[in-house]
Amino acid sequence: MGILTLNKFKQTYYYKTELIELCREYHLPTSGTKAELNQYLELYLTGTPAGRIQPVRLSVNVKRLTYEQLTLNTKVVGSGFCFNAAARKFFAEYFDQKNFSFKKEMAIIKRRAEVNHDTTLTIGGLLAEYQKLASPTNRCMVAEEATYQWNHFVRDFCQSPESKFFKAKMKVAAILWQHCKQSKMSKKYTKELTNKYAAEINQFKIKR
Repeated sequence: MGILTLNKFKQTYYYKTELIELCREYHLPTSGTKAELNQYLELYLTGTPAGRIQPVRLSVNVKRLTYEQLTLNTKVVGSGFCFNAAARKFFAEYFDQKNFSFKKEMAIIKRRAEVNHDTTLTIGGLLAEYQKLASPTNRCMVAEEATYQWNHFVRDFCQSPESKFFKAKMKVAAILWQHCKQSKMSKKYTKELTNKYAAEINQFKIKR
């Protein structure tokens, strides 16, 4: 793999499995979200000894709260609250939705509270923050949004006029994505990619 520098690390997009392998190679914690794994590696590459880098979230064995025990004043951290069937029922009633599904932003807020050992955050506070984060103007500020770059790349490619000329669209998208993620360019699909790497993807063109 060669010597990994901070500059090279920041310019390269890594899948979570790749981040775990890097953390394992440098004897860093291997559990957590992509944002947390990135944090471990950045600390290491900026001079923090591996032995001083600890998991940002500690697992605590606490009995899970039931639906009847949940209120807006329930603490998010250390109380036994988790995103389970009881919480889904509570949120469904709060939002007046028959079928409620947990949102990405909610998980991010909860993880942040766990990382910071914030025992003051309540379910009510979580919901208030979620409604702010869920607004389109704030989505780009979410630290873990990078996790979804690949999905967005595939979606944009498959919706582009260029994709209509290819069979095995996912294979084509994967080839283009590999070049995109290893470059300094924005991690988004553009028409220029199909032109630049035409030699590699022409084999998947639909014959007319």
